[in-house]
Amino acid sequence: MSDTPERFDVLIAGGGMIGASLAVALAPLGLKVALVETAPFGSDAQPSFDERTTALSNGSRRIFESIGIWPAVASEATSIRRIHVSDRGRFAFARIDAAEQGVGALGFVLANRALGAALWQRLAAAANIATLCPATVTRLKTGPAAVEIEVEQQANCRTFSGRLLVAADGAHSAVRRALHIEATTWDYAQVGVITNVLPQKFHDHIAYERFTPTGPIALLPMNEGRCTVVWTLPEARSREVMQLDDAQFLRALGEAFGTRLGRFTRAGRRHAYPLALTRADEQVAERVVIIGNAAQGLHPIAGQGFNLGLRDVATLAELIAGERADLGSPAMLERYRAWRAADRRAVVAFTDGLVRLFGNPLAPVRGARDLGLLAFDLCAPAKDALSRLSMGIAGRLPRLARGLPLA
Repeated sequence: MSDTPERFDVLIAGGGMIGASLAVALAPLGLKVALVETAPFGSDAQPSFDERTTALSNGSRRIFESIGIWPAVASEATSIRRIHVSDRGRFAFARIDAAEQGVGALGFVLANRALGAALWQRLAAAANIATLCPATVTRLKTGPAAVEIEVEQQANCRTFSGRLLVAADGAHSAVRRALHIEATTWDYAQVGVITNVLPQKFHDHIAYERFTPTGPIALLPMNEGRCTVVWTLPEARSREVMQLDDAQFLRALGEAFGTRLGRFTRAGRRHAYPLALTRADEQVAERVVIIGNAAQGLHPIAGQGFNLGLRDVATLAELIAGERADLGSPAMLERYRAWRAADRRAVVAFTDGLVRLFGNPLAPVRGARDLGLLAFDLCAPAKDALSRLSMGIAGRLPRLARGLPLA
């Protein structure tokens, strides 16, 4: 690597919604930040700009309010006021109501394109953030005082030095691999078919989680009366579903989901994504922090993956703000690891547990979970605990998640 690298305080590998959120959060601190993103700005190859939507918890909404993003996207966000969970063909169901929890909404649904565009607009206006896109980290070298990365952009190579490197480059993180940090992966042998549909009946701001013999179906409320669909299917069945024309697809979805919203009348473009649980064996290394999907990639069953990653962002930003003189030190990295451990463990266990519980076809298990759903629906303390977890307000919260500035 070059003997004269360009010097920065923080280097961020990955400019998706997690990496971009961290850069925006750090902008007011006056630190010199470099953000490296592989996919071209606005490309469908970048998840921040694809057709998917993201379910934001209340805690995530507060984080975006705190870093100044929420006013730019609030008009495009649809509130979730109730959650309805049911098991198809069974008698049990459970409900969570925002009014019972004393909040206006349990969360919000927002198009990735809207959120990605708002984040990148803020990045473009921040003089202390250097954005390299499209560009690729080709090599890295860590050391006790700094980390260096080599970045290739338009056939030119440049070297950057920073006191801290943040890996926010997704579940197949190149930075994580370069550091020889293994990731434990559990392939669910399932595929998420994702699209938008228009039902006959207005969704009334209700998010549905419907468990079926072939996998869960999530319907999340969107603007203009539409719903985002995440239909989890076995791999073979997902291929069949992706080959259906729109009319056939809508009939198949209606047969699987039921008639709570009437018939589905229109469908958007469909996308299919393989589903797995991925956990990095380490979240920190010398002068490096691993966050978001690079640290943990979750099943979308409870919509917790992005919210968990955004709490990674808020926690790391707070530690950076408070320890600028000792940025990237072993003590700071250990504080980050320890702070995030409980939240990460709880959300991973909760999400993975739901997949396994509702994917079990055995009659005794199905009967037990029916009783569990009924008991949950009647138990206010259980609802409160799950609501706090779902809304991203459980456990020790960073300042941004409490609506407070970093400093």
